[in-house]
Amino acid sequence: MKDTKTITIPISGMTCAVCAKTVEEAIRKHPGVIGAVVNFAAEKAVVTIQSGTDISPIVNSIKEEGYGVTASEDTERLEREKHYASLKAALMASAILSAIIMAASMVQIPVLSNPYVLLALATPVQFVYGLRFYSAAFSALRHFSANMNTLIAVGTSAAYFYSVFAIFFPEAISRHAMAPHLYFDTSAVIITLILLGRLLELRAKGRTSEAIKKLIGLQSKTAAVLRDNVETATPIDEVAAGDIVLVRPGERVPVDGVIVEGVSTVDESPITGESLPVDKAAGDSLYGGTLNLYGAFKMRATRIGRDSMLSGIIRLIEEAQGTKAPIQRLADRVASVFVPTVIVIAVSTFALWYFLGPEPSFNRAMMNFIAVLIIACPCALGLATPTAIMVGTGIGAERGILIRGAEALENTHKIQVAVMDKTGTITRGKPNVAGVEVLSAGFSAMEALRIAASAEKNSEHPIARAIVEKATAENIELFDLDSFVSITGGGIKGTFKGSAITIGTAKFLRDEGIAVAGVLNDKASTTVYIAIDKDLKAVISISDTIKETSALAVQKLRAMGIETIMLTGDNKHAADAIAREAGIDKYYAELLPGEKLDLIRAIRKDNKIVAMIGDGINDAPALAEADIGIALGTGTDIAMEAADITLVKGDLLGVADAIRLSRLTIGTIKENLFWAFFYNVVGIPIAAGVLALFGGPELNPMIASVAMAFSSVSVVSNSLRLKKKKF
Repeated sequence: MKDTKTITIPISGMTCAVCAKTVEEAIRKHPGVIGAVVNFAAEKAVVTIQSGTDISPIVNSIKEEGYGVTASEDTERLEREKHYASLKAALMASAILSAIIMAASMVQIPVLSNPYVLLALATPVQFVYGLRFYSAAFSALRHFSANMNTLIAVGTSAAYFYSVFAIFFPEAISRHAMAPHLYFDTSAVIITLILLGRLLELRAKGRTSEAIKKLIGLQSKTAAVLRDNVETATPIDEVAAGDIVLVRPGERVPVDGVIVEGVSTVDESPITGESLPVDKAAGDSLYGGTLNLYGAFKMRATRIGRDSMLSGIIRLIEEAQGTKAPIQRLADRVASVFVPTVIVIAVSTFALWYFLGPEPSFNRAMMNFIAVLIIACPCALGLATPTAIMVGTGIGAERGILIRGAEALENTHKIQVAVMDKTGTITRGKPNVAGVEVLSAGFSAMEALRIAASAEKNSEHPIARAIVEKATAENIELFDLDSFVSITGGGIKGTFKGSAITIGTAKFLRDEGIAVAGVLNDKASTTVYIAIDKDLKAVISISDTIKETSALAVQKLRAMGIETIMLTGDNKHAADAIAREAGIDKYYAELLPGEKLDLIRAIRKDNKIVAMIGDGINDAPALAEADIGIALGTGTDIAMEAADITLVKGDLLGVADAIRLSRLTIGTIKENLFWAFFYNVVGIPIAAGVLALFGGPELNPMIASVAMAFSSVSVVSNSLRLKKKKF
C-alpha cells in the first residue's frame, strides 16, 4: 500500500518465544500499526505502519515491557557484545561457585561444608547471576503468563528456600522424623547450566547481521567515473544514473549498468550462481558486485544504491529473516499451564493440611508444600529439550552437519520439499571437459586436447584451465606455439610448425572464415572449436559436471517421501541435462535471486515445509526465506551464515542425514518430556499427602528430591542413547 511503510526495530533482552509474543502484542496495540512480526531468533521486529505514524510510542512500549531497543546496526552489535560479555562473566562466576557447592555437598570439606558457608556461596548464584530469570519471570507474571524463566525461578527457588528453611529451622524438620537436607547444589547447578545454554544461543543469534555485513562488503566503495573525459575516483554514493564508469581487469563492477565500449569476461556467480564466466561486449548488462576478469571497458550506470541487484539481495535477506515466524517452544507452552497449576496445588496443599490436618498442622503443611514444589521442580522439563539438542547437534558436528540451534533441528524433521540450487550444490561448480568430438579422419581426441591445452596453457580463463587440467590428467605433453594472439571474448589464433591454429567460439571461427555449419552444438555445454589451417578438426564440450553423490542423495530424499526441485540461473538445456542425471523431476531455470525467493514463497503458501539447499550469495535470500536453509560448507560465507544448517563436506548426502538426525532427536525429546512429566504426575499427588489420607506415608522432601533428580538422570541418559542410534 502506498500509504504504509515497513520498519525494522532491533530488540534485545528476549529469552523465549513468549517474550517475542509479549513484544508483538505491545506493538500491535498502537494506533497506526497495521502489522507486526517479532523474530526471537533474529532479535528484530518487522513493523508495518501507516505513513506519518510516530514510532516513539512504539519504542517506549517495548522498553516498558522490560526489553531494550537499539538505534542502529552498530549500536545493536555493541549491545550484543556487551550482553555476551556480561553473560559470559556471570556464567564463569556461577560455574566456579556451583562447583564448590557441589563438592562441599557431596564430601565433607572443612569450612566449605558448613551450612552457613554453603548459604553464602549459593545466594549470589541464586539472586545475582540468576537475577535475569527472576526479572523475566516477573515480567511474564505482569501479563498473567508463564514461560521457561518462570519454571527456572520456581524450581530453583523451591530448592534454595527449602535449604534456607532447613538451616534456620532444623528442629521443624527433625520433629517430623526427617533429617534436615540442603539442596543448594541443585539450585546452583541448574542456574549455571541454563546460563551456559543462553550464552551459546546468544552467540548463534549474532551471525545473522554479520552475514549481511559481509554481503555489504562486496559493494565497491568508489568508482572510476569519467566526466569530461577526466577520470575521477568518486564515492559510490555520489555515482549517478547515466554516469560513465571505467572498470579495469581484476576490479569489481561498482554499480549495475550497460557496457558502452570494450569487451571482457565477467564472473557473475555472486548474482546468478553460474560457475562459467560470461563474455561481455557493448550493450550487455552488468551487475554491481560481480568481478571483471580480463578486459577493460566503459559502462553506463543504470541502477544505483538501493535499486542495484546486490542491494536487492541484501534487502531480500533482511526481509526474509525478519519475517520468519519464531517457533513456539513446547516447554513454554507447557509452562503457561504447568507452572500456575503446580503453584495452585502447592498452596492448596498447605492450606488443607494447615486448617484440616492433625497436629502439628503447620509442620505438616509446610513439609507437604515444600515436597510438592521440589518434586514439581521442572529440572527434567528444562533438560528435556536442550540435552537432546546438545547430543543431536554434537552427533551432527561429528558428521559434518553444523546445526545453528534448536529451531533448526526441531524443524528439519518436518521437511516435505527439498529445493536445490544447481551450480556448486548438485554439480561441482566448476567447468570440466565433458567430451571431445573428432570431426576429421586421422585426427584424435588426444591430439585435440594437446593442441587446445598448449594454446590455452598460459591463460587464466576458467574454460582454458579446464582444458589444461584435462590434458594434464591424461599425461599429455604440451608444446609452445610459434606465435600467439588472444582475442578477448572470442578465442585464440596462433601458428605451430607452419600450421595456423584457431581455437574459440563458433562465432569467432565464422568471423575467421571457418565453416562450422552443421556441427552439433550441445546447448547444455560450452563448446570450444579447434581448426587447423581453417579446417575444423574437433569440438571440445565444457560443462559443469554432477557430483558423484548427488544422484544417490536425491534418491535417498525421494525414498523419505520428500519432493525434490532444482533451481538455477543457468539455461534450460543445461538444467534439463543435470536434472535428468540427478533424478530430479522438476526444475526451474534462468532464475535471478528474487525469482528463487518467489518460488520458495509459493511453495510455502501451499502449507508445505520447504528446505532450500545452496552454496552461493545468490542463494542467500532463498536460504533465509525457507523453513530450513541448508548451505554447503564449500560455498560462500554469506550462504552459510544465512542458513540454518551447514554441510561442511559440501555433500548432498548430508541433507538426508540431517533430516534423519532431526527425526531421531525429536523422538528423543518427546520421550524425555514423557519422563519429565511422569514423575510429576505420579509424585505430586503423593507429595500433597494423598496417601496419608488413606493411612499411607507422607512424602519426605528428601525422597521428593531423589525422584526429581532421578527424572533428570532419566532424561539425560535417554538423550545420550542418541549416540548409539544409526542413521
